[in-house]
Formats: sequence, structure tokens, C-alpha cells
Amino acid sequence: MDFLSALKISGSGLAAERTRVNLAASNLANAETTRGPDGKPYRRLDPVMESVPFEAALGQADQAAGAAPAGVRVARVAADPTPGKRVYSPSHPDADPQGFVTLPNVNPIHEVVNLMSASRTYDANATAIDTLKTMAQRALDITR
Repeated sequence: MDFLSALKISGSGLAAERTRVNLAASNLANAETTRGPDGKPYRRLDPVMESVPFEAALGQADQAAGAAPAGVRVARVAADPTPGKRVYSPSHPDADPQGFVTLPNVNPIHEVVNLMSASRTYDANATAIDTLKTMAQRALDITR
């Protein structure tokens, strides 16, 4: 794998993890939102990631070995279909006739763990990019 392929792979990872962090932060911010623009409780959002091969020109050397370099991207953002928690609160403005309010299907603990995981993955990709930069610099120093 050449320098640019490795750089693009790590760069695609950074972009995907940034989206993951943004969605987890949005989920946490809306954990108590009982009425959205559609009049329903907020639905937890999750990124759906997919592997994407790079152009043939970048992967010719590795394709001969049977493994084309690939990156990752967010294919789409999906709403979690699980139902929200129902809580008895007859004085709440969004309570139904029986006095129950449907809260969003956001688990704050799950979202914090998701944020921590995304942050560590982001750091790993950033470290890989720094290592690539150091390797390129040392290669240039050798030629001097």
C-alpha cells in the first residue's frame, strides 16, 4: 500500500467518526425532546457505515495481491425504530389522555460509550496520519 492510499483510508475514517460523534451528541442533546417538528418524540439516530474501494489507479499494486485498499463512509443516517419509554406524567403538556408521555429512545449511557468509542477511533486515525507524515518526512531526509 502506498502513502496516499493509507492517507486516504485514515482520512475517510476521520470523516466517518466525526459524523458518528455529531450524531451521538445530537442524540444526547435531544434525550428529553418529547415533541419534534413532526409532533412525535425524537428518534435516536445512528450512522450506517460502508466500506468503499478507492479508484483502480490507487489500488493496482494491492489488487494484484488480492486486497484492494478501501476506506469507509457514512452510507446513510438511520433512525432507531425501537419504541421510546413511556412515563406517567399527567401534568406534562405532551401527555396522552391516559397521562403517559413517550420519551425518546435515547439511552444516555449508550451514547456516552458511543462517544468514547468514536473518540478513540478518531484518535487512532489521527495517529496513523501523523505516523504517515513522519515516515514521509524521514524518507525525504534520507534522500538528502
